[in-house]
Amino acid sequence: MQRDADALRDTGVTGVAVRLDTPDGTVTARSGVGDLVTRRPVAEDGYLRLGSTTKTFVATVVLQLVGEKRISLDQTVEQLLPGVVSGAGNDGRTITLRDLLRHTSGLPDYIGDVFPDPSAGTYFARRWQAYRPEELVALAMRHEPAFPAGTRWAYSNTNYVLAGMIIEKVTGRTWEQQVQDRVLRPLGLRDTDTPGTWPLLPSPHTADYQQFAVDGPMVDTTIPYRPFDSGADGSMTGTARDLNRFFAALASGRLLKPAELAAMRDTVPVPEDSGHPEGTRDGLGLFFTPLSCGGGYLGHGGSGFGYVVRAAVGTDGRRAITVSAHSRSADPRTAARQEDALRELIDHALCRTA
Repeated sequence: MQRDADALRDTGVTGVAVRLDTPDGTVTARSGVGDLVTRRPVAEDGYLRLGSTTKTFVATVVLQLVGEKRISLDQTVEQLLPGVVSGAGNDGRTITLRDLLRHTSGLPDYIGDVFPDPSAGTYFARRWQAYRPEELVALAMRHEPAFPAGTRWAYSNTNYVLAGMIIEKVTGRTWEQQVQDRVLRPLGLRDTDTPGTWPLLPSPHTADYQQFAVDGPMVDTTIPYRPFDSGADGSMTGTARDLNRFFAALASGRLLKPAELAAMRDTVPVPEDSGHPEGTRDGLGLFFTPLSCGGGYLGHGGSGFGYVVRAAVGTDGRRAITVSAHSRSADPRTAARQEDALRELIDHALCRTA
């Protein structure tokens, strides 16, 4: 695992951290530096931005509510949030809650609206601006849907902004409060948080760096870009230790009843041009990815400016791994090499401990 972490570093990633938890114990690896100024070591079990891994926590809460018969996966968005999804051909009457959680809604992603110019200047100029969930959905509703609901798959952060709004509408409490009460406290995940727009990571943590232009400098982006780092689609923070405990508990049936866990693991194919490995399938807030040694793993990734986090767990919940890479390249070829190295690290770790 150390060799694989070093290989990921050698693709140009400034800092890499890995934690693998198995019934036989814990293995960790670190490579690179914690920041480019002091060259300190990568933080040991440091705090991370979880990015879209937040979506698995949100989907878990939604499915708990399904298990309590408070909502149904077959309910439409219009039934749950009347009048919210409409305009430019978007129609909440045709989109189910299942479509939202599995990215088969066809709804446009709001990301392009809040970061229209991919530059360091835009990052610094707009990183403190925050939007309410309703505002993000309204931005997305200005664009036509990608396809009729249920007919195809396309990742859209708008889906989970809506899921967070549905949690609050049904329970009267925010998605953050529900995640805290239903997942974090029961599992004792004291190092995982729902910080909202709070910009600072607790210590220790490794600095994140984004290269906005090919051959450009590495820009310190440890401060998040709040327009898309503060909601139910990607705002949580935590540690690799906590992430492994969460995914192990989820896969082993400690958080959901059998019917809801089965629904979460009921997957659809992910298109080959979506950037995921061949054979990847998407469930309700949970991806299935094949392993080279046979079988596969469950998990979710998260990314933002300067970081990529991947959490993965064997289908039986016995082996869990979290990898964090703390810089991102603007060169597509370098980014592809980094992605390949990250996937190989996870594949090797889970296959060796199978």
